[in-house]
Amino acid sequence: MTSNRLADQAAYDPNHLLDSLIEKLHLKNDAALSRALEVAPPVISKIRHRRLPVGASLLIRMHEVSELSIRDLRILMGDRRDKFRISDKQFKPKDGVTEGHAE
Repeated sequence: MTSNRLADQAAYDPNHLLDSLIEKLHLKNDAALSRALEVAPPVISKIRHRRLPVGASLLIRMHEVSELSIRDLRILMGDRRDKFRISDKQFKPKDGVTEGHAE
């Protein structure tokens, strides 16, 4: 059985994505990239050291700033998955919480 987790993909390399963005945007370093993306510098560091994945909102921000397509950004970081799976747990209310059902 093969894993569909991005971090388990052999080609996954967030450094290539970050370095490509720095080059495309003509920035000097990770600090300048964090300012351009409007994220705290530790976010970039954690992504570089694979302690934090590139989340959807950051990927969208990278798209907005660089004008690269989401597909191109995913390719730059080595994400070769064809489909994304969202856990059904993300859409379920927490235990004991009702969604405004009046009885």
